[in-house]
Amino acid sequence: MIETLNGGAFGGGSNPQVNYNPFSATALIPINAGYVYEPLMVEDTYSCHVNPWLATDYKWQDAKTLVFTLRDGVKWNDGQAFSADDVVFTMNLIHKFPALDTNGLWTSLNTVTAQGNQVTLKFKTPSVAMFEKVIKQDIVSKHVWEKVSDPVKYTDEKPIGTGPFQVESFNQEQLVLKRNPSYWQADKIKVAHLVFSKEEVNQVEDLKLVRGGYDWNAIFMPDIQKAYVARDPNNNHYWFPAGGEISLGMNLTKAPYNDPEFRHAMAYAINRDQISQKAEFGYVKSASQSGLSVPGQESFLPSNMPNKGIFTYDQKQALDILTKAGYKKDSSGKILGKDGKPINITFLVQNGWTDWIQAAQIVQSNLSAMGFTVNVQTPSPDIVESQRAAANYDMIFSVHGGSCSMYENYEYLDSRSLPTVNYIHYKNPAADKLRDQLQQAVTPDEQKKVVAQLAQLSYEQFPDVPLWYGANWFEFSTRKAVGWPDSNNPYCKPADTLLMLTHLRQNTNSQPGK
Repeated sequence: MIETLNGGAFGGGSNPQVNYNPFSATALIPINAGYVYEPLMVEDTYSCHVNPWLATDYKWQDAKTLVFTLRDGVKWNDGQAFSADDVVFTMNLIHKFPALDTNGLWTSLNTVTAQGNQVTLKFKTPSVAMFEKVIKQDIVSKHVWEKVSDPVKYTDEKPIGTGPFQVESFNQEQLVLKRNPSYWQADKIKVAHLVFSKEEVNQVEDLKLVRGGYDWNAIFMPDIQKAYVARDPNNNHYWFPAGGEISLGMNLTKAPYNDPEFRHAMAYAINRDQISQKAEFGYVKSASQSGLSVPGQESFLPSNMPNKGIFTYDQKQALDILTKAGYKKDSSGKILGKDGKPINITFLVQNGWTDWIQAAQIVQSNLSAMGFTVNVQTPSPDIVESQRAAANYDMIFSVHGGSCSMYENYEYLDSRSLPTVNYIHYKNPAADKLRDQLQQAVTPDEQKKVVAQLAQLSYEQFPDVPLWYGANWFEFSTRKAVGWPDSNNPYCKPADTLLMLTHLRQNTNSQPGK
């Protein structure tokens, strides 16, 4: 048994108070952390594989009816048995008190009922895309919460959960959780205590990490190889798996950006490796034109998509595409639009977002070398937001994807979405139809078939041009524990706490740094 692991900060804001309400944004244990309260299923958000948890199985009977089969033998940490009544109670509780419905389940739910060890959720309309939201919902105990008069304000000082840990102590500077010996899979939990500390300023947090004060954390740190890994190369490690796509977003309401061939050229025109090295410390990888996060979500890609949808830097190819599409150069080498006028591009980037500004300057340099005039402007973030919503821009950075909800990942392509989501103002009935089909695809195979079509559409139509993946920060030490997820064993992302905790075991061959 590992006696203690130190895991970064706890929740509660700048003045944390005792609060373990799993529905509360100011709880000491963040929503969906999984330490005390658990969901029905746990998704590995790297590959999007769904793992049985409080439920052993699920099935869509049709696109409006989802049935879970619950696990036998699970107990709350006060010894009472977990049952289908707890699940039904939880779902109805968040219906009665909408402030608790943080996942918005009742925007689509109609009824939740139980029969034996099965719970049936019926939706008002085809709602297969709600699955990820449903399985994120923490389940609370009926026998405790039915006595709570105001669950919105309830601070849940002695939380009764089904999870691997219980609260041991809290003193505003430190939160300590202790192993739950009656946990339904206690044999997989090899850690006796988890300790979380009040978050300090960045420099203090960095120093604490490099000095071994944390066994794992999620901190951005420049030159992490030198600052952290080199301090104890046997035990200090990091892994920054891919998150959402940061893309070159173009205003599709006007020329030349409304021309798919112009956007096709842009896919070859940008040096993604240069962005990674100069703007992102080499921490990020080139993003796939498919709209998917690869290699984790590779199983959703069409089998014949070249290079997993990732475009290489090839300005000659970009110029050839532009020439064939009717774009010419004038005598000074400037690229002209089809109207015969030079193409002058205004690129809006949020002020203060240093890495994005550096990336925009690389885009500016790349496009200038081809014959474009690019003006990078850095207004405040709220101005950028209003300008893109009003379609009053040429180019911006857009962000999408990275989750396991494929319906949400491709929401930016839906013409019915708000301009705060569809900020490139893309309109394609085929994309709208495919998202509607996702709502009714009841099996994983059917879902992958539709997602592959959306990926192919993105690859062929270039609604925007993905450049790099945002990073999920994750540093970990093997001095005490091994079994952390990493690039060699990406069984989950670092935020998939329940999966990670059930994989950790003591390091019996540790060679601590000196």
